[in-house]
Amino acid sequence: MKKLFLIFLLLSITCLLGFSQQFEGGVIGGFNASQVDGDLYKGYRKPGIALGGYVQVNLSRRVFAGMELKFMQKGSRNIDSLAVEGQIKYIMRLNYVDLPVYLGIRTSEKISFLVGLSPGYLISGVEYNDYGKFPEEDQNPFNPMDLQGFLGFRFQLSQRLFVDLRGAYSLLPIRKQSGDALWYWKSNQFNNLLSTTVLYRLDF
Repeated sequence: MKKLFLIFLLLSITCLLGFSQQFEGGVIGGFNASQVDGDLYKGYRKPGIALGGYVQVNLSRRVFAGMELKFMQKGSRNIDSLAVEGQIKYIMRLNYVDLPVYLGIRTSEKISFLVGLSPGYLISGVEYNDYGKFPEEDQNPFNPMDLQGFLGFRFQLSQRLFVDLRGAYSLLPIRKQSGDALWYWKSNQFNNLLSTTVLYRLDF
């Protein structure tokens, strides 16, 4: 899986730069608010960071294509101080390297609409309860690859500064339902992500 991800990365870069010599790129930084559909908790309560870079090329005056390489923190979180019995703490921490590929449409001089796919490679996946990290015998592995579809908007604040708002959802389970009844897990699990990032354009 790791080799396939690296091959896809190299092919994507080659195809993107093949469109034109007039491309632009820069750095990305921001925050994620995430949850995992399929556990027993609701709400985008798991914060995380988003860091990386991007490159994009204009296909026409209104349409552009782009690609990013980002470190993304995702997962799920529940800490209920009002609970009186059972487990009251659950945290799922997932760290990914994501490779979003997108098509952008400029709806005005300052606003663009984005749609794309984001394959991701899982670097680490850890779960915690009231007693700390899950012991090895209680751990259930996650799929090493994630594939999310996403929609978003990009707002241009200045010549070099942009803000992205996106929603992303896994198209394939990040972990299939366990055969055992577990207190934190009810069905196949999917990443559900809201992301806000700032892009700073650099000159090449």
